[in-house]
Amino acid sequence: MTQAITVSGLHKSFGRTHALDGLDLSVGSGEVHGFLGPNGSGKSTTIRVLLGLLRADSGAARVLGSDPWTDAVEIHRRIAYVPGDVTLWRNLSGGEVIDLYGRLRGGLDAARRAELIERFELDPTKKGRTYSKGNRQKVALVAAFASDVDLLILDEPTSGLDPLMEAVFRRCVAEEKERGRTVLLSSHILSEVEELCDRVSIIRKGRTVESGSLAELRHLTRTSVSAELAGPPNGLTGLPGVHDLDVRGRRVRLQVDTDKLDAVLRSLSESGVRSLTSTPPTLEELFLRHYQDEAAESGVTGR
Repeated sequence: MTQAITVSGLHKSFGRTHALDGLDLSVGSGEVHGFLGPNGSGKSTTIRVLLGLLRADSGAARVLGSDPWTDAVEIHRRIAYVPGDVTLWRNLSGGEVIDLYGRLRGGLDAARRAELIERFELDPTKKGRTYSKGNRQKVALVAAFASDVDLLILDEPTSGLDPLMEAVFRRCVAEEKERGRTVLLSSHILSEVEELCDRVSIIRKGRTVESGSLAELRHLTRTSVSAELAGPPNGLTGLPGVHDLDVRGRRVRLQVDTDKLDAVLRSLSESGVRSLTSTPPTLEELFLRHYQDEAAESGVTGR
C-alpha cells in the first residue's frame, strides 16, 4: 500500500515545551485513520505541520508524496481540511464559501454539493455571520466532501453537530472511503473513530505509543470474560494474564490479557461451561488504559 502521509521522528518545540518528541505516523492511501490523544498530546501540532502551517524542528514529513512545508501550495489543491471550530467570511453566504473552497482545491462536484447541502440540512443562502457553530461546521464539511481531493484531514469535525448530523457525517466518511480517498480523523468521540477507522494511532506526550488496526490493538490489552460453570472453577488464580478475578459460587468474572485468553477458556471448559460471554475491549478502554498507565508511572492518582 502506498502512503498518503508519512511522518518519521518529528520534533517541534515552543520554547521549553516539547510539543512533538519523535512522533511517527503512517497513513495508507485509501484508508480512514484515527488520530487519538488528549489535549496537549501533540495532535494539533502534527496536523499544523502536515498542513504546512508549522515547520518541524527536525524529522521528516511527507503528504501525498510532497514536503508539506516547501510544497504547501501544491498540496493544498489536493487536500480538504476541517477544523473543530470553523471561521467563515462574515459577508459571504455559506454557498459562496463552499464554491470558493472548491476553486481553491481540485474542483467541486456540483451534484455532490447539492446532495450534501440537503443531507446536512444547510441553508446555503445565509451569510457566514448568521450561522451557529454547528452550521459553520456543516459549511466546511459540505465543502470538503464535495471537493475533488485525495486527502481529507478532519480535526474534531463533528464539534457542534447534533446526533442526527453526526450520523450523516459518518455515512459521508464511509462514502469517501468507497471513492478511494484517504481520511485522517482526529476526534474525541471514540465510538465514531471505532466505527469508521481502519487503523488508529494513539499519541502521548508528542510520541506515537500505539498504531494498528483495532484487532491488532485489542491483542495488546485485556478481554472481559463472564461465565457460569457446571462445577467449581479450578486453577484460574494461577494462570498468567488473569486480572480482577471475581468468583461467586459457580459464576466467574475476570479480565484477561487477550494473548492469554485461550488458556483461560480451556480452564473454564474443564469445569463445564453453562454460559460464557467474552467481550473484547472497546477503543475507549484501549485509549484509557494507555493514559491510566501513564498516571500510574507518574505516581498520579485520579480525583
